[in-house]
Amino acid sequence: MPEQQNNTNRRPRRQPQMVDNTYGHLQPQALDLEKAVLGALMIDKDAYPVVCEMLYPESFYEPRNQKIYAAIRDLSMDEKPVDMLTVTQQLAKNGTLEDVGGPAYVAELSSRVASSANVEYHARIVAQKFLARQLISFASTIETKAFDETIDVDELMQDAEGGLFELSQKNMKRDYTQIDPVIVLAQKTIQAAAANTSGLTGVPTGYNKLDDITAGWQASDLIIIAGRPAMGKTSFALSMAKNIAADYRIPMAFFSLEMSNVQLVNRLISNCCEIPGPKIQNGQLQPDEWDRLDKRLNGLIGAPLYVDDTAGLSVFELRTKARRLVREHGIKLIMIDYLQLMNANGMRFSSRQEEVSTISRSLKGLAKELDIPIIALSQLNRGVEGREGIEGKRPQLSDLRESGAIEQDADMVLFVHRPEYYRIYQDENGHDLHGMAQIIIAKHRKGATGDVLLTFRGEFTRFENPEDRNLGHRAPNEGEIIGSRLNGDDDINNLPPDGAFPSYNDGPLPF
Repeated sequence: MPEQQNNTNRRPRRQPQMVDNTYGHLQPQALDLEKAVLGALMIDKDAYPVVCEMLYPESFYEPRNQKIYAAIRDLSMDEKPVDMLTVTQQLAKNGTLEDVGGPAYVAELSSRVASSANVEYHARIVAQKFLARQLISFASTIETKAFDETIDVDELMQDAEGGLFELSQKNMKRDYTQIDPVIVLAQKTIQAAAANTSGLTGVPTGYNKLDDITAGWQASDLIIIAGRPAMGKTSFALSMAKNIAADYRIPMAFFSLEMSNVQLVNRLISNCCEIPGPKIQNGQLQPDEWDRLDKRLNGLIGAPLYVDDTAGLSVFELRTKARRLVREHGIKLIMIDYLQLMNANGMRFSSRQEEVSTISRSLKGLAKELDIPIIALSQLNRGVEGREGIEGKRPQLSDLRESGAIEQDADMVLFVHRPEYYRIYQDENGHDLHGMAQIIIAKHRKGATGDVLLTFRGEFTRFENPEDRNLGHRAPNEGEIIGSRLNGDDDINNLPPDGAFPSYNDGPLPF
């Protein structure tokens, strides 16, 4: 009985608990492929050039493999043969032979493969595993900082954006291509341009003489529109935006770092409806202005114009938003007002000039990646104000503010210049400059430079073709190209005649 009682009171034996491995992860790795790559490099002297642009010593997960690849890289850079013996000697020279397991491990690697036929494919997988490890490390760092309540969340967001942008830039590579398919593509582009009777191969600006010189804003170009304050840079950009999106119905995006969306749209309404800005703001419109507002506002409604007023926009944010806009809305052009208000958050720079250089280089890279023109407005420094005379007040490329890299990266640089602002009412050729603006094409990588005269109507923040002001009757000397310098001034006479731009509502775009 006592034994029976003891057995009755005995606690039931605990069942062993199963270990949950759901959240236990190994770092991404491909050790067998790492060995295969190293073995291929030691049996084929032509294998290293195939993988050198995608692999670095740190790309390998196994520390021994890192040291061996470093030795192979050293030999290749010194133009020495790469095989089992030379790699062993280089490891000994580097003092890392024993760290990798001696000559036996090197011999094992070279005996693992019989051919280097798949070395590129294997190397890409190794590179992808390395990138995955970098992303895990990056995410872990951000997660740890996010738990730290002493760190400002906004600063952490900026660090995260900058870090991810740097990571993507380092791993974004494009391969070379043989010229034949490029020639075919260029030939098709020329044929398409020949079939287009308007002469436009890019996004039209709505300004006849400017389009004659540029053939429209070209895909993959970075266009800088610069000027001193009060010259009308934003007005010129908005006038073009109205022409492009409202008149031609070409999808585009406008990133305004200076004004809110409402302020931007108010200026567009003033431009489109020819109602002074103060009246738009206070609502004190005359009956005829109300009538004009009702009629002309329909031209803006439904326009494929996407506006973003994010203050302090970073290059990483722009890239993310631009990709989505191209993918979801098929935008054909991006405008940014203005470049100096952008930043490269999360990246460290020794000066503001270096940061602006990074921004302009990133904008050019984005234009190439998306294959659309990007127009960025830019400030000029105060050098213009200190110069005397008609020519002295004309902006120069050296006046671009904060970085010479802007001039270097841009495919086109245009200056908005209003001589009337400086009490200059006539140019050296005798043209009347009252109410006029000069659009100075100072750099044009693909064509002519020169000046184009436009009418500026400041009360409506509006730029017009001079002939439009007179209902199609051009005033003498107005709207002409001054000093186009592609093949000499005689080329002016060979430019296509003025005419209405084609409508893109019912047909494919010519670019």
